[in-house]
Amino acid sequence: MAGSRSSELQRQIAAQRRAQEQAAKQMARDADLQRRNDVKAYEKGRASEAIALTAAAEERLRELTSLLASALVVPPQVVDFGRFKRRLPQIPLDLGHDAEPLAAPQWVDFEPLKPGTVRRIFGGEARHNRERAAAEAAFSAALEHYKFAEQARQSRVIDARRVHAERQAEVAAKVASYNDGVDRFAQAVRARDRQAVSRYFQVIIDGLTDPSNFPKQRIAGYVPESTLLALEWRLPMPNIVPPNKAFKWIKTRDDFVATARPVAEIRQTYQQVVAQLALRALHRIFSSDPLRLVDTIVFNGIVDAIDPTTGQKIEPCLITLRATRDQFLPLVLTHVDPVMCVRKYFAADVSPHPEELQAVQPVMEFRMADPRIIDPVDILSQIDKRPNLLELTSKEFEHFIQNLFARMGFDTKVFKADGDGGVDCIAYDPTPIRGGKYVIQAKLYNRTVDPTHVRDLYGTMMSEGAKSGILITTSGYGPSSYEFASGKPLQLIDGPGLLALCHEHNIPARIVRTNKK
Repeated sequence: MAGSRSSELQRQIAAQRRAQEQAAKQMARDADLQRRNDVKAYEKGRASEAIALTAAAEERLRELTSLLASALVVPPQVVDFGRFKRRLPQIPLDLGHDAEPLAAPQWVDFEPLKPGTVRRIFGGEARHNRERAAAEAAFSAALEHYKFAEQARQSRVIDARRVHAERQAEVAAKVASYNDGVDRFAQAVRARDRQAVSRYFQVIIDGLTDPSNFPKQRIAGYVPESTLLALEWRLPMPNIVPPNKAFKWIKTRDDFVATARPVAEIRQTYQQVVAQLALRALHRIFSSDPLRLVDTIVFNGIVDAIDPTTGQKIEPCLITLRATRDQFLPLVLTHVDPVMCVRKYFAADVSPHPEELQAVQPVMEFRMADPRIIDPVDILSQIDKRPNLLELTSKEFEHFIQNLFARMGFDTKVFKADGDGGVDCIAYDPTPIRGGKYVIQAKLYNRTVDPTHVRDLYGTMMSEGAKSGILITTSGYGPSSYEFASGKPLQLIDGPGLLALCHEHNIPARIVRTNKK
């Protein structure tokens, strides 16, 4: 018996050991399977991450290359002056508990009950008379209190209504003043006021949305003398273009390897970006100008950067163009190549190496149109002692221009009136390499300069072998003049531009329109 029990116990122990060993093996298999699954999941996640990085780079590139297309589907954003007006808000009159009249006391609430027959027999009549007298006294007192309280309530209501009316009138005056300002602004825009039109188009260009990490600064300056709008646009740096085209996860190193985007492709993409920004601005301005305030647009795209050789802040211009309305309207923007369009059609300068911050010379400096600098309107004519250029003679004006260019560092010479061959002044820039000879013509005009003068200047410049021709006037130019000057070494300086130069070089001057010229 004892041997049998011992054998049974040993079999149970052996079976239990086998079960434990099998359980341990199963656990090991399960753990190994879990580890393999974790590795597969990790590898799949890393591969997916590489795919996501590649997709993000591609999406960013699509975003950058579709700036113009995205803008073309947006309806014209004409400023609705009426939308700027404010409605008169109605201030609620809250009288609180004083809104409703007080309830007057009622005699029925005070009158004592009449005694019955039995009560009258036992003296109830006298008691009733006393109760009635007391009730009449209480009613009279309640009535007096009511009259006093109701008068006080009505007085508070009158005061509250007066205060409310004063507040409503104050708000109405502010709304009316604001809306009058909107009307004055609209009237000034229609009258082509420099400041008002600049503000109008500032609203228009501020409404353009850009991808993330793009600068938001942009400025509009209107020149009514030439119906010209100058735009200074802050561009993103070239590093806005994704430097890598694709990403791949390397399993053996557990690391991502990027396929770099060629430098030439980065350059071309960035040039596409800045060209699209320029064309988008032209499209938005011309399509948002039902009053035809603007006939010519100058677009200067600049970047805020650091010169790697000096560490100083620089603002190189990476694209500059000038476009007229008549040039722009025939374009089918959905089918143009932006860079070819601005370069070949508008004769724009686009930096050939924007990654090196290689600047181009603006066709017109924004300061020549900046409404914050130029003040040609003589508001205080009686006390303004600055000389009015329109009061000079033609020869005096030529000498004024000579003095201005001398102040700017040029060697100048004024020609005699006879036999000058269309040359009023010759200016020599003594700066090595970039210096040269400039032919200058000065037009003391109260009217728009005729395009023939621009063509004549070009011919004179060519015959004189000059580096550039400069036409300066106290008035302005039409779009035909700007179209002819595009792509040619000609500079057209209108009245506001002349005043800006005078301001920059501390020469007092103003232009007050008269009927003499």
